[in-house]
Amino acid sequence: MASGSRRAVLSAISGNALLTILKFAVALPTHSAAMMNEAVHSLMDTLNQVFLLIGLAQGKRQADARYAFGHGQKKYLWNLWSAIGLFSIGCGLGLAHAWHAWRQLHEGVGVSVIAIGDFNIDSIWLAAAVLAIAFVVEGYVLRIAWGEFSSRARLQSLSPWRKLFRAGDPTLLAVVLEDAIAVTGLMLASCGIALSRLTGNAAWDVGFSIAIALMLGVTAIILGAINMRFLSDVRDREAERIFETIAKAHREVEDYHDLRSIVVDEDHTVLVAEVEMREETVLAGLRDHIDKHERTLLAALPESRRSDPALQSYVADRAAVQATLERIERIIDELEAQLRERCPRVSHVTIEVQGIVEDKLLQSETYPRELEDL
Repeated sequence: MASGSRRAVLSAISGNALLTILKFAVALPTHSAAMMNEAVHSLMDTLNQVFLLIGLAQGKRQADARYAFGHGQKKYLWNLWSAIGLFSIGCGLGLAHAWHAWRQLHEGVGVSVIAIGDFNIDSIWLAAAVLAIAFVVEGYVLRIAWGEFSSRARLQSLSPWRKLFRAGDPTLLAVVLEDAIAVTGLMLASCGIALSRLTGNAAWDVGFSIAIALMLGVTAIILGAINMRFLSDVRDREAERIFETIAKAHREVEDYHDLRSIVVDEDHTVLVAEVEMREETVLAGLRDHIDKHERTLLAALPESRRSDPALQSYVADRAAVQATLERIERIIDELEAQLRERCPRVSHVTIEVQGIVEDKLLQSETYPRELEDL
């Protein structure tokens, strides 16, 4: 999964870096507020995706002495910094430039013709060419990101639209949202530039540049909220539901409680639970296992010591403890194996046996007679 996210991020960095250069190249000589804010938008996208790439690299590091469950959550931290920091800065810069452009409307600063060597080119055609290239590049990057996003949704038997609200990889989701918003920004810039030229009123350009700047602010809020959720010990409800199903179906588990989980990253979940065993199933055949362990322990002793009453008592106690522990460990191993098979992202499982529920037969008033009938 991480490789798909990395491919989407690298594609986005390459595309947005190219678009940043092209948009600034047109925005600076034409003084178009909408194109300038689109250039700022692409610059923030590029820097943001560099942060996402750093986060992916940091998040792949394995557990060590300081980070018991690995460095997976560092990815969300880098995503949070990029979302709140870069897009907030982009929003502020965009609004500041829009305000500056608004104050200069009466001065007629805009340039309609640009001289390139011996050629004079109408600025509207330069803007149109850059916007057309941007549509192609952003559309291609969005197609890559959406394809990866959709394939993961299919693996979880979800529609892509439902997965948007249940995303487990905020890095990939960030690329999808950024590119979708980038395409929207291109549409706004196109409308602003076109309306300004058609009406002769540059206020349209300024108005749409404000919309682009505000869109960056909304992006910061959305991505910040998504990554904050994963930095706040969010529970893995799906893993918990799977454990509930397994525990209820297991013939040796009477009940479970204190079930909790923490999402470390999209590929790792920590789950803990307490279970109570059924007495009748735990004890079934236990005597045979105790006798087997007792024989093994006695066989390891010198023959001269096997008749020692104190040693025989110790061997009997140890055999009972060992057989009981083996039985409980087997049950826990079965629960863990079934959970990991049905939910592979559960990387750490802690199941504690709180006790053994007394057989209902022992609570019956007719217990002695019922026992004789067995």
